[in-house]
Amino acid sequence: MAIWRRNQPQMQAATEAVAEAPAAPLAAPVKKPPRAKMMRQYDLVDRVRAYNPNTDEDLLNRAYVYAMMAHGEQTRASGDPYFSHPLEVAAILTNLKLDDATIVAALLHDTIEDTESTRTEIDQMFGHEIGALVEGLTKLKRLELVSREAKQAENLRKLLLAIADDVRVLLIKLADRLHNMRTLEFVPPASRHRIAEETLDIYAPLAGRMGMQEMREELEDLAFKVIDPDAHAVVVQRLDALEERDRNLIGEIEAQLSAKLTKNGVNAQVKGRRKQPFSIWMKMERKSVGFEQLSDIFGFRIIVNSIAEVYRTVGIVHTTWPVVPGRFKDYISTPKQNDYRSIHTTVIGPGKQRVELQIRTEEMDRVNEYGIAAHAFYKDGVGSPTERLERESNAFAWLRHTVEVLSESANPEEFLEHTKMELFHDQVFCFTPKGKLIALPRRANVIDFAYAVHTDVGNSAVGCKINGKFAPLSSELQNGDEVEVLTSQAQSAPPTAWESLAVTGKAKAAIRRATRTAVRDQYAGLGRRIVERLFMRAKIVYADDKLKGALPRLARASIDDVMAAVGRGEMKASDVARAMYPDYKEEARLSGKKAAGAKSKPAGDAKTSNAIPIRGINSDLPVKFAPNGGAVPGDRIVGIVTPGEGITIYPIQSPALKDFEEEPERWLDVRWDTDEAAPRRFPARLLVQNVNEPGSLAQVAGVIAEHDGNIDNINMSRRSPDFTELTIDLEVYDLKHLNGIIAQLRAKAVVASVDRING
Repeated sequence: MAIWRRNQPQMQAATEAVAEAPAAPLAAPVKKPPRAKMMRQYDLVDRVRAYNPNTDEDLLNRAYVYAMMAHGEQTRASGDPYFSHPLEVAAILTNLKLDDATIVAALLHDTIEDTESTRTEIDQMFGHEIGALVEGLTKLKRLELVSREAKQAENLRKLLLAIADDVRVLLIKLADRLHNMRTLEFVPPASRHRIAEETLDIYAPLAGRMGMQEMREELEDLAFKVIDPDAHAVVVQRLDALEERDRNLIGEIEAQLSAKLTKNGVNAQVKGRRKQPFSIWMKMERKSVGFEQLSDIFGFRIIVNSIAEVYRTVGIVHTTWPVVPGRFKDYISTPKQNDYRSIHTTVIGPGKQRVELQIRTEEMDRVNEYGIAAHAFYKDGVGSPTERLERESNAFAWLRHTVEVLSESANPEEFLEHTKMELFHDQVFCFTPKGKLIALPRRANVIDFAYAVHTDVGNSAVGCKINGKFAPLSSELQNGDEVEVLTSQAQSAPPTAWESLAVTGKAKAAIRRATRTAVRDQYAGLGRRIVERLFMRAKIVYADDKLKGALPRLARASIDDVMAAVGRGEMKASDVARAMYPDYKEEARLSGKKAAGAKSKPAGDAKTSNAIPIRGINSDLPVKFAPNGGAVPGDRIVGIVTPGEGITIYPIQSPALKDFEEEPERWLDVRWDTDEAAPRRFPARLLVQNVNEPGSLAQVAGVIAEHDGNIDNINMSRRSPDFTELTIDLEVYDLKHLNGIIAQLRAKAVVASVDRING
């Protein structure tokens, strides 16, 4: 989560900014409390039985004894018996009220990795379900998620695949990480920092995406304390001082809220709570403000009995105190993807203080705090715990969706990009015209929306309407927008530039994939034309079936691979001919312009030749024009193949062709193939000597505009006090159009000379 990390001077300055208000000195270090005693067998059974009266006590007892015996005399860095760790992990999971299999797997989660135990032995003693959980955790233990990007992406991929197979793996892994973070002080400093960074980058956001806010907050706070201990200490100090100062005010707000609700017949619990140090520090970073400028350090949670009472409470609060505009959010009618549901509102409460309120039912509060762990895995139901969770939880649906993206990502970096975007960004909720809800990261635009609906919709998008009004595809979306994507079958692939506009990893990956496919198709089309032209000239028969039999000799898997290789210049057409006809002999080639002169024909006769037709840049061939002057229909032209780039079209008179004289195999016979019904513009360049006087540039531009030319670029340079040299890149329909513009420019008094530049 590198978004908030800064260099040391910045850290120091920010820490001083937090601390600049007067506050009590930091408390002197206190002695560490004595280590707690390990939980006994009967304590563990009692904890599980408290929420699951039907627990299998024998299974829990056997797992306790087995794990204790397996770890034997092993110790942790703290000097505690190693068995204390799996025991604490199990205790954390009993607080989440998880099923027997999860508790047992927590007790055993380090046995295969760190002891003589085997998967077979675990299966025999505790069953296949528990054995699979323990083995899944064993594989994950070796993952290091803070490393080089490719390695980190692959490890994150394995983590999510294991979780998707059985979500209880994640719950145990998070509990394991939480206990390790609680005891991180005993780990060497270098490892300590790496583990904290890994926790903040991956595990805390993952807990949040699964709706486990309480665990996320503790993981973030513990990691923050290690990564930036000075900032953490100062924020905690300021929070403690503020809480002490406002203790009476907090109690007064709680009392007034409770009294007002009781008077109106609403039985509610009102709880005041302060924000966590890490979230406060992040808000200061994000908004670039000091501690004293934050207005929502304390929040109040109102818990009622039903959804009807939630909305009734909103009415009572809003009619009692003024509402802060723009601070009302209804996550009940539109829940977050991690199953979070609540009403958020801010009012100007007692003492003219801003009071941030969260209003929810008890059930919502439980799910908001514990997320997927709030679903009672120990209760009987249809299907496995993962199958039941898939039916009940939107958070788990996000995980399934993320794993589906694995198959779409071309490489680990793409997957990492997508997953981190999903983990770290808040969301906006938009709708299709049919009312389907689409959740996207903040700052997402219509391009991201289109790809979220369907890849084909994204690839063929040409415009959009937002709330019924036409808007650019790059428009940033806001909560509640209704978006209609306009598509065209004529567009089979998106513009390459869209990748830089897209925000979501899914859209970026889809655009890259579509662009690669389109470019490959262009090269394959070019290669096929080159091969067919050679066969026609050599008077031999070309057939796909015959080429298919020659694929092994060309070391390619498919015909398209062969054609794309020829189009890219990686393979010669003559190599294809020899593979199909071993006695084929390549014809003698003229070099350079001799070949071009022999092949080039006047435009009127070109259509009867075997030359490759050229329509323009946006055709089905990878074509570009001479970089220093272009070419227009009416010019006699030749194509130069550049490996990996396609064809560059030059006018036959271009001096740049001298550079290719000794490479006749790169020369292609090409011809214009323009459609009068759908005219296109082509690039040309003019060199204009212009009189240096006011309005002269406007006259030149006016002539070009009056004759339907389009100026793409102008470069000006002063050669003498009286004259300015203009290099004008413009777009015209053909040579006749270009010559007409040149003639009109020469007729202007402010123009000394006009020449065309041939690139």
